[in-house]
Amino acid sequence: MPYDQPIGSGGPQPVPAAVDTDMLHGGRRAPAEDTPIAREAEAAVAAMARSQQPLPRPASTRTMVVANQKGGVGKTTTTVNIAASLAQFGAKVLVVDLDPQGNASTALGIEHHSEVPSIYDVLIERYSMEEIVQPVEDIPGLYCAPATIDLAGAEIELVSMVARESRLQRALSVYHDTMDYILIDCPPSLGLLTVNAMVAGKEVLIPIQCEYYALEGLTQLLRNIELVRAHLNTDLRISTILLTMYDARTRLASQVADEVRMHFPNEVLGTAVPRSVRISEAPSYSQTVMTYDPASTGALAYREAAREIVERYAQVPGQRALPADAEEVAR
Repeated sequence: MPYDQPIGSGGPQPVPAAVDTDMLHGGRRAPAEDTPIAREAEAAVAAMARSQQPLPRPASTRTMVVANQKGGVGKTTTTVNIAASLAQFGAKVLVVDLDPQGNASTALGIEHHSEVPSIYDVLIERYSMEEIVQPVEDIPGLYCAPATIDLAGAEIELVSMVARESRLQRALSVYHDTMDYILIDCPPSLGLLTVNAMVAGKEVLIPIQCEYYALEGLTQLLRNIELVRAHLNTDLRISTILLTMYDARTRLASQVADEVRMHFPNEVLGTAVPRSVRISEAPSYSQTVMTYDPASTGALAYREAAREIVERYAQVPGQRALPADAEEVAR
């Protein structure tokens, strides 16, 4: 399986050069490397160079649940862009869209109207996973199990069904030998769909926005993860926390990042995803930012985050207990 293919459909794009400004210190021009634009350009060039380096393949399929009870934190954006980055590095990746809104399906250019067989049909055992999974045209190695609006009523239907919490786990078992990564995009709630995802997965990836209410709702998410671990899936653990919507110009973003890193020193990635117009624009063209603008700061950040996910957890660490007092995290 190749791991050195070029990133993006059009290959790496050139990084803009630093602007030549007259910043004088005692009559002398400041060194170019001291300007913010030059430092940003240097970091971008280094990131593009790293993106061409091969990545190790996981020893077994890594199933990652992308969850956060709070909406608008970048769950779907993180799911599709991390998945696209991993696929561009040469991995085989499956995105499972478990959100009735179907935003992940839209971003990957997958049709998900009511007539399309979807993950809903798998949960009620009308179709198998092989019958609904579709390849993503622009990115070889990336596949999607789409969601339709029918999924909105799935939680009510699942209540009376046998083994309602483990239906997704059984359906995904056919891909454990063929996929390197399975990323499950959860709805912004903690209902049966999210529980199904947590039973099917082994790792939880939590996107947290660098805003004032960043940790709001995280307490309940941690409790649910603990309940699933105790009763349904002892292998489940929080492996990754990604800071999103990071604005380096504000002190608040730095404070939120520091607080999250204090509570989760081993899980928070070193890469933070900045606010980016390109990231927001990409879904309107049915693309991820990895193909829409591969040289943008958002694409570079997600590519670095994907690399970190691979390298930091190449050797899967042991279980890490959740905080004894989850209330402490939300304070």
